[in-house]
Amino acid sequence: MTLFAEISRMERRTTLESYYLAKPEPYQSCLLALKDVILHANPGICHERKFQIPFFTYKGKKLGYLWLNGRKLMLGFCLDKSLQEVTGGVKLKDKYESMQIDPNADLPVEVILQKLTYYLRIIDRG
Repeated sequence: MTLFAEISRMERRTTLESYYLAKPEPYQSCLLALKDVILHANPGICHERKFQIPFFTYKGKKLGYLWLNGRKLMLGFCLDKSLQEVTGGVKLKDKYESMQIDPNADLPVEVILQKLTYYLRIIDRG
């Protein structure tokens, strides 16, 4: 890896980490826990900052995101438009599905893993 590539990778990580660390509790802990659940679901999941929020991709396809909007913590999943069936004359868009997470309650890990598995399988079949 070149020095430039290594510095660029470190800057991305710092920017991502700063997103989480800038959030107040209990959101910060919840966001970090969600990030760990997602990244440990499959070693091929990549973590980056896109649209100013933490975003997750798999095999180059959009998978999901974490978003704190005021006091609403959202976990979103994405079906990349490149994986959708083309219908004549219809312009495809990414499809999003989201769930609100209560930072003061136990994480719905089982539901999150089921959703991740569903979207990972779609990408694998794609």
